[in-house]
Order: sequence, then C-alpha cells, then structure tokens
Amino acid sequence: METQYLTPGYIFESSWEVCNKVGGIYTVLSTRAKTLQEAFKDRLFFIGPDVWKEKNNPLFLEDDSLYKEWKTYAKTQENLDFRAGRWNIPGTPIVFLVDFDSFYAQKNDIYTQAWLDFKVDSLHAYGDYDEASMFSFAAGKLVESYFRYHKLTASDNVIYQAHEWMTGLGALYIRKHVPEIATIFTTHATSIGRSIAGNNKPLYDYLFAYNGDQMAGELNMQSKHSIEKQTAHNVDCFTTVSEITANECQELLDKPVDVILMNGFENDFVPKGSSYVAKRKKARAALLNLANKLLGTHLDDSTILVSTSGRYEFKNKGLDVYLESMNRLNRDKNLQKDVVAFVTVPGWVGEPREDLKERLDSKNDFDTPLYCPFVTHWLHDMSNDKVLDMLKYLGMSNAATDKVKIIFLPCYLDGNDGILNFSYYDVILGNDLTIYPSYYEPWGYTPLESIAFHVPTVTTDLAGFGLWVNSLKHGYSELKDGVKVIHRSDYNYSEVADAIKDTITEFSTLSEKEIKDIRKRAVTISEKALWKHFITYYYEAYDVALRKAKARLN
Repeated sequence: METQYLTPGYIFESSWEVCNKVGGIYTVLSTRAKTLQEAFKDRLFFIGPDVWKEKNNPLFLEDDSLYKEWKTYAKTQENLDFRAGRWNIPGTPIVFLVDFDSFYAQKNDIYTQAWLDFKVDSLHAYGDYDEASMFSFAAGKLVESYFRYHKLTASDNVIYQAHEWMTGLGALYIRKHVPEIATIFTTHATSIGRSIAGNNKPLYDYLFAYNGDQMAGELNMQSKHSIEKQTAHNVDCFTTVSEITANECQELLDKPVDVILMNGFENDFVPKGSSYVAKRKKARAALLNLANKLLGTHLDDSTILVSTSGRYEFKNKGLDVYLESMNRLNRDKNLQKDVVAFVTVPGWVGEPREDLKERLDSKNDFDTPLYCPFVTHWLHDMSNDKVLDMLKYLGMSNAATDKVKIIFLPCYLDGNDGILNFSYYDVILGNDLTIYPSYYEPWGYTPLESIAFHVPTVTTDLAGFGLWVNSLKHGYSELKDGVKVIHRSDYNYSEVADAIKDTITEFSTLSEKEIKDIRKRAVTISEKALWKHFITYYYEAYDVALRKAKARLN
C-alpha cells in the first residue's frame, strides 16, 4: 500500500449478497473480508438484507452484545430494525442485517424524493426493484444513524461502498443526507449490458452505437438502468471489476469509471497435500459412480471429467456453445478417451430422482440407462428447459456407444442436494478440466476458482478474468499454461465450439506428466490473483473517494 493514499477510518459495505449466497458478489465480499478485517479490525462493517428472518442463517452469527445501546436507540427513536453479529467466514467481520419491511409504507414518498433529488425514475419498477430499493434505503438510514450516534465527522474518513444497482438508492441517500461520508459505487455488470447480451442482440461490435437510455426503454429496464446510472454519476468514486465492463459503463451509463477493482480470491480453503489427493479421489469416484448408475455404463478412472457452472444464463454463460462443442466432440475421431461433461447450473429444480437414488444406494452394476439419462433431478418444467431442449435439438442421446456423455446437475451444490451430496468446491476438484465459454462475463470467478483447485480451465476473452490472464502473457493463453483463453465475439459461435472440442481432444492425448505440469501452472496463475495483490486497487478507490469528498465539503 502506498503511503500517500488517504486511508479510511471506517468502511461500510452494502450488498444484497452479504450473508446471502446467491451469486458471484458473495465470493468477492466473503473472500476479501479477511484481508480488510486484518487492516481495519472491526471498523469494517457489512450490511445485508435480513431475508432469512425466522430461519436459521448458517452464515450469520448473531451477537446481541454488539452495539447494544445504539441498536436500542435506533429501534426506539428511529424505527430502524436490524440485527448485529458476525459473518461466518474467514476474518469474521461485523455484519448488520437490516429488516426493511417497514419502509414499504413510505415507498412512494421515497421514490418521489429520489426523483426530485437525483432524477431516479422508479415509475417502471417491477420484479425485485422494490425489494432491493427498500433494503438499500434502509441500509443508507442505518449508516446515517451509526454516523450520528457515534458523533463521527468528515475527519474520521468514513467510506460507504455500495455494490450493484440494488444498493444505489442508499448510496444516493447518504450522498444527500451525510455528505461527510465518501461514497463508492461498484457495478459488477451493467443491468442494460447484461440485458442486451441476454436478449440475443450483438453487444460488443455495436457497443459504440448503443444509447443506454434508449435500450433501457426498449428492453423494459428503465428503472434499474436509471438508479444505476444516477448512482454512477453522483458518487465520489465509480468503479467496476474489469476493463471489459469499464467500456460498457462508458458507453451505456455515459460515465467512465474512476478505478477498476479486479476480483481477487483467497485460497485458504483449498485442501493441501494428502488431504487434496484424498478429496479429489473421493470426488472423482462419486462423479463416476453417478454417471455409471444414471447411464448404465462402466466408465473407469481414465474417463475425462469436464464441467461448466454458474448462473443459468443460457447464452451469457456460454451453456449453448458448451453443449454444441460436446456434440461435435462426440463425432471427433481423434478423441482418445471417454468424456463425461457435467452442467452444474441451478435450474427450476423439483426433486431428486428416486430411481437414481435407488441405484446409488445399491451395490450392483447396471447395464441399462435410466429413463431420460441426462438429469439427476426432475425439473418443474422439463419440456421448456433450455439445456434439455438443446440436447434434444442436437440429437444427443447418451447412448452406450457415445464417447461423450452429458449430465445435468440442476441444483445448488451445497452438500444436501439428495443425489451427489457434495459441496461445489468438493465437486470442482474432481474434474480434469472446466469450461466457461462466456459471452457476457464482467469478471469470471468460476475459472479462477477452478485453477485455485488445481483444475485447468477454458474461458474466453469476453470474460474480465480471461482478459487479465492474457495480459499476464501479453498474448493468448493456451492449455499448456493452465488457462486456455478462446477468442469470442458477437458472431464466432461456431469457431468457439470447435476450439473447445479441439482443446478436450488435445487434453485426451496428454501424458500424466504433461497434465501434472499444466495443473501446476494453473495454480501459479491463481496465486497472482490473491487478494494480497488485488487489494491495492481498493486503497486507490478509497483515496479517490475521500479526496473527492473533502474537496466537495470545502
């Protein structure tokens, strides 16, 4: 950390994903917490939504003694209801989970004021807009309450960092009512960029010509786009997570970012030595057993296990091109080994398959596949599922003679799915190769997690992570480097599918030693993305925000 940077005295960070594991932002915050907690010891506060209410939240360790007097004051005098405790992650930082239900009664007044103050258009709100906005507003009120109750001033260097459009209203509230606090807004993906990409419109070649406001109207995204844009323009420091999203912000939000906060990782939960070997062996055995029982096959340990995962965004996450590449691979005469390709993406899951559970509980071998030998869990709407639709369209059947088999695990891998019962990180290390051919991916934690667990990965240069890996090499990374980065554009779907197919074929020809070397190089790249290296970008953002706030107050 450079000494000339202004350093925060207090940091408040607000996100819908604090103690609420729903996406990649959870990984950003929870892996970074330890590094910041060591530097700011209990002057780092995370604010999340109290969405678990009566249910026991394993990620939140409530502590009634924390800030007892202020909490009582806030509830009785300011009608602010929240719980205090610690986040059950490395570093165990302090967390405030806020109950925002009482603010719905004031919703129209809150939205009117946001329009009058910052021209935030909430008229077209639908879906999760109201819920996110009430949480965000409550989070802003909570930080204001803390600031006033503890008699803080501008000289205390207080930072409020808001993540995604869902926390924008709180950041704007603080900007108006507590100008002494320096505000940072981080967009991890622009709502309109994600929407353009997800609606099969060409995003990249045409980015310069899109008007964000116009597209928001066309795609019925006015309110989310409006809060995101106005927050970006009115905070002290506007940030995003990669060069690729910075371009998007400039074009679609009409605001260049001040700092790029690249997403780091903490590898302290990656098993080491004999523990790693044992866990990998166990995961491979479980995955192969699952495949054999579902498919009625006798695949052995020489089988190549590959997987893709992430949110169920069929085009954006490249699920379409992943399935296409497996279909092509199945016809590739140069493929030396059997391949089982997993799709571990949470869908609209119904229940675990009883017929599969029976087979998994049995010690017998089976020679016939189960009915619909693609899925491990029944889905609520099997006939309209995009993965199953595409497999049908491609004519893939998981026949005994097919060298490539596809298995769809459509649930969160939390260790309690009823079929595999392994956590995501325990599954990932059983793979030989992971594939994330994203079309829209502001950063890309999945490939970074993969290489941290010694599993080489394939990604694209439309992912922030892929661009960063290329920058280390000053050129395109290849399979031998541990990360293969495929060039992807609006129009080269077929070339991407072929590149994935060729990569797996190449992998099938490698010797044990060559694979071992690739796995080592993969880990080496992951170590360059540890938070101890990337945290410096945050200090830069704090400095920008604090200087701007001080200049604003003078």
